[in-house]
Amino acid sequence: MFGLVDCNNFYASCERVFRPELEGRPVVVLSNNDGCVVARSQEAKALGLKMGVPYFQVKAEYEQRGGVACSSNYELYGDMSRRVMWYLQQRAPAVEIYSIDEAFMDLHGMQRHFDLAGWAGDVRGAVRQRTGIPVCVGVAPTKTLAKLANRLAKLANQMVNSTNQLANSGSGVVLLDDEEQQREALAQVAVEDVWGVGYRSAAKLHTAGIRTAAQLAGVGDAWARKNLGGVVGARMLHELRGFPCSSVAVEDEARKSLCCSRSFGQVLTRMEDVAGAVASHAARAGEKLRAQGMAARLMTVFIETSRYGNMPPPYSFSAQLTLPTATDDTLVLTGWARRGLERLWRPGMRFVKAGIMLDGLERAGASQQAALFADTARSPERAKLMGALDALNKRYGGGAVRVGAAVTMAGQPEPWGMKRGAKSPAFTTKWGELWQVRC
Repeated sequence: MFGLVDCNNFYASCERVFRPELEGRPVVVLSNNDGCVVARSQEAKALGLKMGVPYFQVKAEYEQRGGVACSSNYELYGDMSRRVMWYLQQRAPAVEIYSIDEAFMDLHGMQRHFDLAGWAGDVRGAVRQRTGIPVCVGVAPTKTLAKLANRLAKLANQMVNSTNQLANSGSGVVLLDDEEQQREALAQVAVEDVWGVGYRSAAKLHTAGIRTAAQLAGVGDAWARKNLGGVVGARMLHELRGFPCSSVAVEDEARKSLCCSRSFGQVLTRMEDVAGAVASHAARAGEKLRAQGMAARLMTVFIETSRYGNMPPPYSFSAQLTLPTATDDTLVLTGWARRGLERLWRPGMRFVKAGIMLDGLERAGASQQAALFADTARSPERAKLMGALDALNKRYGGGAVRVGAAVTMAGQPEPWGMKRGAKSPAFTTKWGELWQVRC
């Protein structure tokens, strides 16, 4: 058996944990630079707001109806996700973190010792009590059915329970542990809502008269291989029929690349301003490498002008650099990032975005061959320096200690910083922004 735990309206729920005045009100979270709607509370969905809509188009009417908009606070969302996932890892033998707000749990054999519906309800309640985040849980014999069960759990208040207590109204848990329950569940889910069915496949299925997950599960394997991506389509059908074709992946495969980038809050024309952004991205990339025990051998630096401006294409410029030896050293990475930017710089142009892509990743210290004339070999002293840098930033908050190229004058905002006019404090990751309790 597999369980899928999915956080409800995750970004909006994170905001509500520390801002209880938002309970019951429409809440949306905006993308970088407060551009588009990327998350909605249930109340905001009820108002008809669509994902991805530019906020300026709906702002006036939305705020008139009592809606609240929050700027993206990825530091908060990432930390709350870690808290949820840590607890889930204490409750199951194996957990696959599928996304920032979803995780598969390996429950094989647990049905002999637990009532899985009751167990899932306990997990759901404990996550809410420990983190403040509401979740729904779907439990089924395959990962695809667990995703489907989770979807039904979110719609539990609207379902009519006709057989075997498929879903208790409002329970937030759906257990599909026999064939009758699975058939009933498949009949209630549209084919486009099945995990693995994209919009193109959905259109093809509709043309063939297949509208529900139950109808999809009934097609032949040969038809699925021909029309739904070969073996991938056949596996999806087998999973819908209750035969598992994949297991919980506890450890992700080694990453092949790593990217850090952001759009600027304003147009930048000075090289030193863009260089500060590039240096901050390189420093963040180095931090991520060390956290994953990886080192990079290739670096790509890119800068972009507005694709909507008067300048004709191309609007993006990039330079790839081969490092003398694979490294995770922030000072080495920022130095090479500066070299890449110098190759790309075009005086007089108006840039809106910059970023760093690292490739050729390998395990740090794993038989890395140093270049004959390179001075970038990782010394024990530099390793200790990077360790101290990470420890300080972890203790006092991200950006507490930074490379000089990414530091602005005292009291001056970062020219490359995003517009986040409605950002909540970093309630859990910065000492100066913790909740204050006054008696």
